[in-house]
Amino acid sequence: MSKLIFWFSLIMIFYTYIGYPILITLLAKFRKEKPLPELSEYPTVSIIISVFNEEDAIQRKIENCFEIEYPKEKLEILVGSDGSTDKTNDIIEKYSHKGLRYLINEKRRGKPYVINRLVKASLSEILFFTDARQLVEKDALLKLVRNFQDKKIGCVSGELIYLKNESITGRGIGIYWEYEKYLREKESAIYSMIGATGAIYALRKKLFKPLPEDIILDDLYTPFVAITKGYRAIFDREAKAYDTIPQTPKDEHRRKVRTLSGNYQIFFKMPQMLNPFKSKIAVQIISHKLLRVLVPFFMITLFLSNLLLLGRPFYNVILLMQLLFYFIALLEALFRRRIKRIFGIPYLFCLLNFSALVGLWSFLFNRIDVKWEKAIN
Repeated sequence: MSKLIFWFSLIMIFYTYIGYPILITLLAKFRKEKPLPELSEYPTVSIIISVFNEEDAIQRKIENCFEIEYPKEKLEILVGSDGSTDKTNDIIEKYSHKGLRYLINEKRRGKPYVINRLVKASLSEILFFTDARQLVEKDALLKLVRNFQDKKIGCVSGELIYLKNESITGRGIGIYWEYEKYLREKESAIYSMIGATGAIYALRKKLFKPLPEDIILDDLYTPFVAITKGYRAIFDREAKAYDTIPQTPKDEHRRKVRTLSGNYQIFFKMPQMLNPFKSKIAVQIISHKLLRVLVPFFMITLFLSNLLLLGRPFYNVILLMQLLFYFIALLEALFRRRIKRIFGIPYLFCLLNFSALVGLWSFLFNRIDVKWEKAIN
């Protein structure tokens, strides 16, 4: 039994991080997307932005939206302030004379509530969701919208690019994010991506389903809804937005706990998406999302079963490798300001998987509030 648990755990970890990317890379080679022509007709678009206490970012974001290259008569900007207590509301109101439409909640209700109100007030065919902190390229909206010329496409996510950061958190997250975007690109080529990037994605308005007010990840829930209605959700690298990376492991841990709690929430709210007989992307979701949050448990069972198999050279070597890996991660946790360039990756890997455990705990005991304090800078 120990040997069976050992090999099952090892194979699951290998498949999750290496085997699955290889599999979808091979499958993507059999599908070639036809290049889309440039837009000849421009659908109407509503830019949707939900904010809370973003006085440092909202003016720059609004100016960025007004600079977007898209026919002005076809574009509207809607901003919803969710109980902001700083100068955010004053800044937003100053742009009403330029055509910006806004909604202000005196009481905090959470991002899903604000988005639902903004979408209800929108007058366009396409919804473009973005956040206050990230800036988008001037042609990003054009790049996203051209994909809707394909009637089978219901949701399109752009590429979020993290600005260069030389901290161990920055370098590690940068590598991890490139890996994530690669998976989305290949999943998109096969059929549909798994989740959009909240800072830059667009949706046909007719496919929007009001968000549950407790939903944590609207950028995962919304594409899933589009897919259940028979449409594809795709990833377009040519539509770009920019952001900064969380500066410390603590910031990244906090963000990751929230994200992974949101994944568990989606599994329970939309279990049909995990059923291969009901969902065209069930295998992708299981491989990309479900197994990813189960890896910490596989790491534990791998280590414990390895202990029971000591005495044979192969298992001795594997245990030694595990101990060395965790020892390096521990050293980085204790002394990262001095030796981070050497030992950062094992530490970040362990941090992310620890966050998955905390995310499960937070979900089970309802410790994640949809009214998140603020996006991390």
